[in-house]
Amino acid sequence: MVIKDSEFEHSFGYALLRGDMGTVWDTSKDERMVNGTMNPELIVRAKERAIRAQLNSADGDTCELHDQFYRDHKLLLVLFRALAVMPITRSAPGRITFSWRSSASIYAFFFYIVTTVIVLVVGYERIKVFRTTSKFDEYIYGILFVIFLVPHFWIPFVGWGVAKQVAIYKTMWGAFQVRYYRVTGTSLQFPRLRMLIVCFSIGCLVCAIVFLLSLSFLLEGFALWHTSAYYHIITMLNMNCALWYINCRGIRVASSSLSRCFRNDVAVECTAAMISRYRFLWLNLSELLQSLGNAYARTYSTYCLFMFVNITVAIYGALSEIIDHGFGFSFKEIGLIVDTVYCSILLFIFCDCSHNATLQVAQGVQDTLLGINLLKVDQPTQKEIDLFIQAIEMNPAIVSLKGYAEVNRELLTSSISTIAIYLIVLLQFKLSLISQQIPAEIIENVKLLQKGT
Repeated sequence: MVIKDSEFEHSFGYALLRGDMGTVWDTSKDERMVNGTMNPELIVRAKERAIRAQLNSADGDTCELHDQFYRDHKLLLVLFRALAVMPITRSAPGRITFSWRSSASIYAFFFYIVTTVIVLVVGYERIKVFRTTSKFDEYIYGILFVIFLVPHFWIPFVGWGVAKQVAIYKTMWGAFQVRYYRVTGTSLQFPRLRMLIVCFSIGCLVCAIVFLLSLSFLLEGFALWHTSAYYHIITMLNMNCALWYINCRGIRVASSSLSRCFRNDVAVECTAAMISRYRFLWLNLSELLQSLGNAYARTYSTYCLFMFVNITVAIYGALSEIIDHGFGFSFKEIGLIVDTVYCSILLFIFCDCSHNATLQVAQGVQDTLLGINLLKVDQPTQKEIDLFIQAIEMNPAIVSLKGYAEVNRELLTSSISTIAIYLIVLLQFKLSLISQQIPAEIIENVKLLQKGT
């Protein structure tokens, strides 16, 4: 459910029947109140609120003016379109849309067809390894390289299939920033976000190149031309991690800015109308956080499964090499360790930034509400404070992938425990195979000794 602009207007107009956000300030009344007992600073603030009340978050031009978040992370969305992963476009001011007939979608189709041909050719070369070798370590490497090709084939499902929901989520950011300006009187800013995204964009490409070249050098049988099928896949994985971090960082910055403005406004005027406005704005922010997980549920569910399988296979391969050949690290073992560390870092960033974002959403606002002296405010304000606290309790700040999993640090620890269980089972099979081979080897050695005598 998306908070409609009409509902937001109704909440402002309600404001305990005060109607101070939907009317133009009367200057004659203004003079009387200045000469009376009301604080002139409060009159100025009320005037400014009345002017800001004329803004409409459903208006595209207004959203375009205040949508700083889109302007800051636009480069990352362009790179996703270039890789044919997420063909969403800014088709109108303040509106991000998706269409199967758009130029971005047509480009994505052709790009996907070309890369699919390359992936199938390289995949066939990698599968031939299973028929030409009987070595255990080469089987492990072959499995890993095939696993890294799998994300290419789920792009239509986890990229194009959720593009409409992602477009709605991105458009919601524009409406939220307009409402944020209406309530707080300040535009939402994201310090150093644009520079951070430039660094991430370059880093995603560089990391993909370095990672694949290192695997080509360390792992035998991984020809350099085979890397051509993996560059866009590894870059996509890196960018998915970067995009999730940017979205969580945006939520975290918006939460801290909202709590800071709320604390400052409460210090100036703690009224029922003001509490009511911030309550609805906080609910809008909570909705953004929940929409983040719902919009990208397919994308990051498969992302977690990919990391989980990759880490398990890579660690198992490395441990098997150690069991078979001892602790003398070879290039093959180092390659498996590099793969494990790479996937573990991406999984950690995914879980940790979500955890930090969810902590920030409610903490600052809740601390301010609990710090208000209820003996110094009137009864309607006390009621609004209770409603705000109830809203926070009934809308917990969590990032859920449509109910399949909650993204936080607990997901990281549960993944580690599950990987450990699978590794124990796989290593038990490995050790049982070794124990079965030892008697046969001893018998062969005895036979050779008998023939020698």
